Amino acid sequence: MQAMYLMVAAVVGMQQPIVPRSVGPALAQAQDAFDALDALDALDGLDALDALDALGTRDVGALQDEQDPTDSLWRAARRAFNRGDYASAAKLYGELTRRYPDATRAGDAVYWAAFALYKNDDLDRARGLLVTQQERYPKAATLRDGDALLARIQSALAKQGDEDAGRWISEHAQPPQPPQPPQTPRTPRPAGAHSCPDEDDEDDVRVAALNGLLQMDATNALPILKKVIAKRDACSAGLRRKAVFIVSQKHGGETEDILLDVARHDPDSEVRQQAVFWLSQVGSDRAVTALDSILRSATDPELQDKAIFSLSQINNGRAAQILRDYAANERAPGEAREKAIFWLGQQGSPENAAFLRSLYAKLTEEDLKEKVIFSLSQMGGADNGRWLMNIALNEREPVEMRKKALFWVGQTGGSLDQLTGLYDRMQNQEMKEQLIFVYSQRHEAAALDQLIRIAKTEQNKELRKKAIFWLGQSDDPRAAQVLLEIINP
Repeated sequence: MQAMYLMVAAVVGMQQPIVPRSVGPALAQAQDAFDALDALDALDGLDALDALDALGTRDVGALQDEQDPTDSLWRAARRAFNRGDYASAAKLYGELTRRYPDATRAGDAVYWAAFALYKNDDLDRARGLLVTQQERYPKAATLRDGDALLARIQSALAKQGDEDAGRWISEHAQPPQPPQPPQTPRTPRPAGAHSCPDEDDEDDVRVAALNGLLQMDATNALPILKKVIAKRDACSAGLRRKAVFIVSQKHGGETEDILLDVARHDPDSEVRQQAVFWLSQVGSDRAVTALDSILRSATDPELQDKAIFSLSQINNGRAAQILRDYAANERAPGEAREKAIFWLGQQGSPENAAFLRSLYAKLTEEDLKEKVIFSLSQMGGADNGRWLMNIALNEREPVEMRKKALFWVGQTGGSLDQLTGLYDRMQNQEMKEQLIFVYSQRHEAAALDQLIRIAKTEQNKELRKKAIFWLGQSDDPRAAQVLLEIINP
């Protein structure tokens, strides 16, 4: 350290400005010594190179002429922080606040000192500094960042069993109380408008506190979350939605009870939807029963959608049967039935495939029939492929359904031999046009051969034009040759 003092003193000596002749040598030397010692005392603990950086070798006379006396310490602290030397950074930021408690940067220095301590896992001291910032520097530019960092630190300490931190989390995770109604009449608000306190900064802290509960075990976190969820005012709906998600990530015995209660009783539809959605993570018999009840009794279409999705995600034979029963229920809303059919198709079980094939014949609504065709096409399998081909060939079926079945046969890898042999058997022009499109979407040589044959020999002018159009979209040299032959017979 003595060597560093000598080196820095030498540099300081070289950088001193020229002293006016009217000032005696002794006064100039004394000023030099005081400046050098003052800087060295602040930089104790840094290596020589960092100390030189902090003293600011950039300008002659920097020590005497700087407008902001905190500049050297601030830059030294920043360098230490940026290179990951958090212990030195915390010390330098702290020194800045100690020496210049009323400086513009003092409040921000407290934050950065706390952040450095946090990065160095010195959580208790970091917490103390952030509380100091709140009390002494309420106008600091980093105050809001400090609040969020304090929430993160309190969460980490609570996870370690710190009782004060646990109480802080419990208190700050609570949603704000709605304002009391005015005692004197005022201009009425528009219908549906809510009067919520304007506490954006506070909400940021509450959200951070709620997120901190993700780190805590279920035993400590769930009582706090229950208090948040117990609120029923409109102003706390956003926080309740976040709380529902956090509850769903806990695997304590109360998780199911909390989600079921929210799904049934929360006044906010989005909060209820979140609870229904996350019941899919529980998957118990009680959850399946509750979802069945919600699906059958709910009047909110979005809530029904969430219940259908959640049932589809539960690997449970009873959940699948509920969806099958709902899809077959003629009294249920059509859009909800469509979604049930869709999710049955995504499961891909033989029971669901057999059910959908039999359901198709009982349906009268085209939208539902189309959804069955799509779902079976997504399942794949020989049985479903044959069923789709039979629909395409069945002249008693509506043309639109036949075309969709044929399209999906082509898209899902149906036998090209069957498809190429089908053209001459088809009598309906719309079906022939659909077949031409199906050939155009296949990459096998036989599909191109069929397009070439139609383009050359088809008697129906419109069908020939369709085949020629799709040949024009092909990169195959044979297609180009055929087009040239048609242009120049």
